[in-house]
Amino acid sequence: ITEALWGSKVSPATISELNKKAYVHIEDWRNRPLQGGRYPYVYVDGIYLKRNWGGEFENVSILVAIGCDEDGYREVIGAAEGMKEDAESWKSFLVWLKERGLEGVKHKCLGMCNAVAEVFPEAKYQRCTVHFYRNVFSVTPRKHTREVSRMLKAIHAQESKEAARKKAKDVVEQLRAMKLREAAKKVEDGIEETLTYMDFPSQHGLKIRTNNVIERMNREIRRRTRVVGTFPDGKSALMLVCARLRYVSGKEWGTKRYLCMKYMTGSNCESEIA
Repeated sequence: ITEALWGSKVSPATISELNKKAYVHIEDWRNRPLQGGRYPYVYVDGIYLKRNWGGEFENVSILVAIGCDEDGYREVIGAAEGMKEDAESWKSFLVWLKERGLEGVKHKCLGMCNAVAEVFPEAKYQRCTVHFYRNVFSVTPRKHTREVSRMLKAIHAQESKEAARKKAKDVVEQLRAMKLREAAKKVEDGIEETLTYMDFPSQHGLKIRTNNVIERMNREIRRRTRVVGTFPDGKSALMLVCARLRYVSGKEWGTKRYLCMKYMTGSNCESEIA
């Protein structure tokens, strides 16, 4: 690009030096103390990118956490490299968040995180309903997908957790009657994890029962990293992801109220969400 614009190339050494200067600012942002630290809702997920390691292509995972603070605004509260999306990586990531000041977590909508109970034992776990549906569809013949989708949506359309549990039992029986035993097993084993949002204000239900808030961010990350293809190492992948996260969160995404948190105390929020 520089050769096309100005007739001369920028050397790799110059680019490396400029990157190091940029990395300092990104690292400062990534490790900043979480002011206030209280985020009732935290969404956590991981995204895989490619790196070229010794001539071989490997996956590198970037773990991302988005918090919704007590005023209802979203904030990217953490991003770190994980060897893979396993319990140990998640535990280290969550401990790092806690050391920076994360507290007050009442509800967590997670991609894959088995270690969270060790770090935030009082928080409740909400499994993303969209991912749950996909998991059920993976063992459902295509000809039955639309019908099974309606059945699953009917569970989460109930007004109370007890009604949803009763509906889930009916759905399991229907699936077994349709000879869809694997799908019935997945619903029976996993439905309770998808109903946690019903313990919270109903006005928040649509936004806390899925991981959509972080999935949209993942799409933005992939849009920017796709042109790179493969990264030379995990550090460069993390820095580009963080640069994009910082940019997006500094725009309308981070300055627009996402949830009215007064519903948590039973106050009227009509004027705030207008």
